[in-house]
Amino acid sequence: MKQDFLKYQAQTSPYPLGMEVSHAIGSYIYDANNKKYLDFVAGVSACSLGHQHPKVNQAIKNQLDKYSHVMVYGEYAQHPAVAYCKVLVENLHPNLNKVYLVNSGTEATEGALKLVRRVTGRSQLISCHNAYHGNTMGSMSVMGFEERKQIFRPLIPDVDFITFNNEDDIQKITTRTAGIILESIQGGAGFIEPNNDFLAKVKKRCEEVGALMIIDEIQPGFGRTGKLFGYENYNVVPDVVIIGKGMAGGMPVGGFIANEKHMDLLSHDPKLGHITTFGGHPVIAAACLATLEEIIEKDYTLQSLAKEKLFRELLVHPLIEEIRGKGLMLAAMTTDPEITNKVIFKCQDKGLILFWLLFEGCAIRITPPLTVSEDEIREGCAIIIEAMNEIMEESLGK
Repeated sequence: MKQDFLKYQAQTSPYPLGMEVSHAIGSYIYDANNKKYLDFVAGVSACSLGHQHPKVNQAIKNQLDKYSHVMVYGEYAQHPAVAYCKVLVENLHPNLNKVYLVNSGTEATEGALKLVRRVTGRSQLISCHNAYHGNTMGSMSVMGFEERKQIFRPLIPDVDFITFNNEDDIQKITTRTAGIILESIQGGAGFIEPNNDFLAKVKKRCEEVGALMIIDEIQPGFGRTGKLFGYENYNVVPDVVIIGKGMAGGMPVGGFIANEKHMDLLSHDPKLGHITTFGGHPVIAAACLATLEEIIEKDYTLQSLAKEKLFRELLVHPLIEEIRGKGLMLAAMTTDPEITNKVIFKCQDKGLILFWLLFEGCAIRITPPLTVSEDEIREGCAIIIEAMNEIMEESLGK
C-alpha cells in the first residue's frame, strides 16, 4: 500500500512518514501490522475527542440514514446545521451571533478576508510574520513565511505584516486597513502566546480607526486551551472568528463567525457574496453538533488545563528548553531541529506519535485528543524521556 500511496497520491513533502493505517480508536492508531501508537497529535488538533468517538460516530450514522447532501449552502433549512449554529452561538459573546459553515479552515479564512473588505470598503489586510492561516491563494497571501509562498506569487495585493506581540507595530493599523488577522496563539511559529494584553490593544486600535479584527481559532479552538476559544484567555472579543480542525471530531469542516449585520452583507450587493456547495453538509454538521455538545457536557475545556499541568510536570529533561503553549496545545522546545527530528522518529518507533510545527524547527508538537487520560499522558511522556535519554547517550558515545 505504501508504494501505491507514493505512486498515486500527490505528496506534500519529499519524505512522508508513510505509516500504513489499519484502524484507530480512542487515543490510539494501529498500523497494518496491528502495532498500536499512542496519538499525541490528534490529526494535527482535528480529532478533539479521539478516534471513533461513539457519540460522533452515532450522530454521523443517524444522519446518513436520513439524508446527505441535498442542496448548496444557504438555501434549505437543514436541522444538523441549524442546531449546530444555534448551540455554537449560545456559547459565544452576543456580538458573535451568525455562523457561515464551510469545508475547511483555509476556506473559512478566505470568507473572513472577503467579509472585512465587504464591511469596511477598504482593501488593506494586515497579518503577522510567521503566521499561518491556510494554504489557498488568499490564505497564503496572509501567511507570514515568505519561503513557502514566493514561488506562487503574485498573490492578492495590499497585504502588510507586523510582528506578533510588538506593540509599536499596532500603529500600522490605520484608516486604510480593512482588517487584521491574528491567531489567538501563533501555531506554526512555535505556539507563541500573546503577552501584555497584545490582542486587546490590537482590538482597541481597530476600533479607533474602523478596522475589523479577525481571530483565527482553527488550532486553539474548541476547548484546547482551557476555554472554548483561545481568545477568551486574553481579554478580547474579535469582530470575526475563524474555526476549523477540532470542531467536528475529525471530519472536514470550517466556519467563520461574526455579527449578523456584517454577515448579512454577503447576501446582497452582490448576491452570493460567498458561496459553497458542501458547506453545512448535514453529515458533517451532525458530527459538529455531537462534538461540541460532548466538549461542553464533559467539561473538557477545564480538563485540558489539568492535563497541561501534568505534561509540564513530566516533561523535564536537559534536552527540553521550555514547554510553550496552553492547555493541550503544547510544544516541547529542544535546542536544535536535529534533536527534534530524532525525538519524533524515535518516539514513533517506540509507539508514540509526535509531529512538527510548520515554521519552528525546534518544536515538538504535543496536541493529543482532549479525551487523553492521565495514564496515557504518563505513558507518552515516559516514551519521550526515554527517547531523549537515548539521544544523549548516543551523543556521549560519539
